[in-house]
Amino acid sequence: MKKWTLIMLIIALLAFGSVIGFNIMVKGKIADAIANMPEPESPVTTMTLITESWQPTIDAIGFVEPNQGVTIANELSGVVSEINFENGSTISKGHSLIVLDSKVEKANLKGKMVQLPAAEADFKRLTRLYKQKSVSKQDLDNSESKYLALKADIESLTATIDRREIDAPFDGLVGIRSVNLGEYLQAGTDIVRLEDISTMKIRFTVPQTQLPRISTGQTIHVFVDAYPEQPFEGKISAIEPAVFYQSGLIQIQATIPNIDAKLRSGMFARVEVLLPEMTNQFVLPQTAINFTLYGNSIYILNEVSEDGETVKRVKQINVEVLERNGNNALVTGELKANDQIVTSGQIRLSNNSKVKVTEDKALTPPATMPQL
Repeated sequence: MKKWTLIMLIIALLAFGSVIGFNIMVKGKIADAIANMPEPESPVTTMTLITESWQPTIDAIGFVEPNQGVTIANELSGVVSEINFENGSTISKGHSLIVLDSKVEKANLKGKMVQLPAAEADFKRLTRLYKQKSVSKQDLDNSESKYLALKADIESLTATIDRREIDAPFDGLVGIRSVNLGEYLQAGTDIVRLEDISTMKIRFTVPQTQLPRISTGQTIHVFVDAYPEQPFEGKISAIEPAVFYQSGLIQIQATIPNIDAKLRSGMFARVEVLLPEMTNQFVLPQTAINFTLYGNSIYILNEVSEDGETVKRVKQINVEVLERNGNNALVTGELKANDQIVTSGQIRLSNNSKVKVTEDKALTPPATMPQL
């Protein structure tokens, strides 16, 4: 029995030993294979760094306003007797827009006008008689008072009739009217919007820290959602003299020529205040920059000789991002012209990684667009 147990123990030890030995041999082979594997090359895309000009800007948002704009309203109540414009038409200053019924006022004016010659003649006659001491001063004063009161009534009725004829206060474009012929209007009823859009204005705010960089006459570019790729050029025309103490912002106004009438009031706009252009700067696509909490960095491609072969490796350097504009960023750091900068594939890289340069076909637009 003891002999049988010893034999089984020896067999078990041999079995476990062979398994352990086999595993050790496999691990050794794997370690040897890994040690003799070629160093992996990470595919990257690169660009050649060149110096170029950079247009610094101060970015802001604002709303477009007309050069002049007013909602036409009536001062007096009455019935609409004439509408002398078409919706959306261009009109000149003084053009009659709306006429309210004024038959009663015109009739009263006519009656006063009929009385005026007699009152004037009576006043002149009493003036001559007073000089001859034929009438009293009181009679002359009563005649003069009657004559002047009649003239004042005529002026008042004329002004009332004029106020019932609503004219355009300036050249501009009318909108869609809100009243109809024969409609009774209360005083102050909105009739139609009139705007002079030959030149537009835009108001925007900037931080007070930017005030030393802004002056009247400075060029701005304005972008609106209706024409996102088209910059509208304008000039700063006014700067508010006071800073709003609750926000620390200062209000700026600029004028924009609107010859083609593309800009309309109320449009939301993005504003770029153009500052003096900077030359010999390094500009990189933001995709080439690694943004982290510990700083921003890029990879520079270098060619080194190893065992008689030329290989490509990357070096990680820190950069400072000064400004951004769209996908581009103005950077400074240990850079020089003609450096090869890695623009994509950085996620697999570390300092001194071996790389191979490939063409990023995703960034190359096709010759023809596919048809649906």
